[in-house]
Amino acid sequence: MKLTEEQSKEIKEQQSQENITKRVTVPELEKVLYEAIPILDHGFIRVVDYMGDDTSIVQAARVSYGKGTKKVSTDAGLIKYLMRHWHSTPFEMCEIKYHVKLPIFIARQWIRHRTANVNEYSARYSILDKEFYLPAPEHLAAQSQNNRQGRGDVIEGEQAKKVLDLLKGDAEQTYNNYEMMLNERYDGTVIDEKAIGLARELARMNLTLNTYTQWYWKTDLLNLMNFLRLRADRHAQYEIRAYADAMLDTVKKWVPISYEAFMDYRVGGTEVSAKGKKVIKKLLKGEIITVDQSGLSKREWNELMEAFDLKDKLI
Repeated sequence: MKLTEEQSKEIKEQQSQENITKRVTVPELEKVLYEAIPILDHGFIRVVDYMGDDTSIVQAARVSYGKGTKKVSTDAGLIKYLMRHWHSTPFEMCEIKYHVKLPIFIARQWIRHRTANVNEYSARYSILDKEFYLPAPEHLAAQSQNNRQGRGDVIEGEQAKKVLDLLKGDAEQTYNNYEMMLNERYDGTVIDEKAIGLARELARMNLTLNTYTQWYWKTDLLNLMNFLRLRADRHAQYEIRAYADAMLDTVKKWVPISYEAFMDYRVGGTEVSAKGKKVIKKLLKGEIITVDQSGLSKREWNELMEAFDLKDKLI
């Protein structure tokens, strides 16, 4: 990851600030505030602002004033109760804002979560940086044979080299054409004094989807957890999962009690349907039940067996 001089200067200035506030602050999150956490080859994520902490969730749930004499263990018990019983609104009382640099194709996947305030770098106004995402060899995989939106075996050898050369070549070629149409380099240098540059809003359409963009993304804790439950999952695409994992670490620093409850009930827990519950009850009684008798689809049956580690224990 490479930061521009302007970005590095901005980060240093932000981190050198000393502000006095009566609002709640979180020391562990303050340590990484404004810091650019590297993701992929040129991307990063930064926490640039936040509001509230675990006590803010408890306060909202109780609609009370301040912390009073309650113990941390009492707060933890309430937060776990809220998470366990899907009482969501108290978690909306905490908000966080990230600055994210990411490939365009991941941004388009990310924006499907329509639960945040987003302001993206404008290629109508400015020239995009000459930076493209190229997968590391271990993440260059073939199409999965049993999952239409997943990866299969890793591609190696000459075939892998050919794919990476194509990705790099296409990105560089289209960016060179982008500069030619603009009649301007990304560093501001004019290419031909006599030529007229194409409008930036038109020239950008030729760029490849692995070109990097940037945005500010602000959301509340509830919607952030909904995002992370899907994108930090092992089935999620690797590239967006890399960002989600870094965000998950910031949540741990920000609201450790909520993080623990989230990991326990949302990430590590399992949702079971009414039919699935009946299957588990029968199995606990020692009764024999087959997928045909369960009323579940084959896929749901397999997911249930996998969740409870029963797949290899049934005849």
